[in-house]
Amino acid sequence: MTLPSERYFGKLEAFFLFYGAMPTGVAVSETGRVFICFPKWGDDVEFTVAEIVCGTLQPYPSLEANLASQSTITTSFISVQSVFADGKGTLWVLDTGAPNFSEPIKGGAKLVAVDLNTNTIRSVFTFTEDVVLPTTYLNDVRFDFRVGKSGYAYITDSSTRGPGAIIVVDLETGYAWRRLNGANSTSPDLFFLPKVEGEILMNRNKDGSTSPFRLASDGIAISPDGKILYFCPLSSRQLYSISTEVLRDRTIPDMNVQDHVKYGGEKGASDGMFTGAKGTLYVGDYENNSIRKILPNGIMETIAHDPRILWPDTFAIGPDQYLYFTVNQLHRQARFHYGYDLRQKPYSLLRMKIDESPAPAF
Repeated sequence: MTLPSERYFGKLEAFFLFYGAMPTGVAVSETGRVFICFPKWGDDVEFTVAEIVCGTLQPYPSLEANLASQSTITTSFISVQSVFADGKGTLWVLDTGAPNFSEPIKGGAKLVAVDLNTNTIRSVFTFTEDVVLPTTYLNDVRFDFRVGKSGYAYITDSSTRGPGAIIVVDLETGYAWRRLNGANSTSPDLFFLPKVEGEILMNRNKDGSTSPFRLASDGIAISPDGKILYFCPLSSRQLYSISTEVLRDRTIPDMNVQDHVKYGGEKGASDGMFTGAKGTLYVGDYENNSIRKILPNGIMETIAHDPRILWPDTFAIGPDQYLYFTVNQLHRQARFHYGYDLRQKPYSLLRMKIDESPAPAF
């Protein structure tokens, strides 16, 4: 006898399958080039940034750029968490400088601009010790080039053991500062109990000890006009937003910035987020194997619910109006299962048609 079962929906396509290291970030350029990053979390990572070329992974922009050494800490990639294509010929690479979630190597945490026309590194932004703390983990980044002389970048600090924050970078001067440092909106929800594949997600160590799994501000997206920044802690189901003008205004004391945060309601527990040109916010729900969209009027709709969506990580929208996202089984890592790695290869890069272009940064 066939019994009723859960309904799955959403037309997904497997764009690329990964049989090696676990991917996190994805970026799609305005010409359709696809880039992936592989942070060094314990897998054998041959190169931490790659481009998918003719069905294969190629180190990007070169193998040399992916071979970090003591003498090239500030100019080579150490452990990249996020890549972002800005739509105008630049791939931005966010290097945590913190393999295995260690304290960031001095000078290693950085934001790197790679020219997609020449495939060469154009500029590197490093951070002072009051911006990248010993506990900092640079997670994701968004841009607006319509303000200031060269634009601004907004980066989430998703620390597991220190204050979360939004890091603001003036791309003209390279000057950066922390906003919402340790605020409720950038901190893990202490009452949040994540449940994935029917099991509570928590740190489960080889020695049998356990502890809560808590990550600070992670997902980030920006409105099409660049005026609103959306963000969320990984350990939360809540959505928050704030005026980017407030984040940039250095005359506002940080303790007062949190007064400008707006609560956007519950959206599900998300890792990645991305904004379309129509103002639609696309978010993952890693507890429910789902992808949702939130319209500008606040209406939320689940657009994909599929057992293959095993931890939707990072999102990108291509010029083909497809939503691309990595699925990496993050919750099956050994750190959550007493040292037993439950991930099953391949990991995947999935996509689905959304009939919306990416939000412009220019």
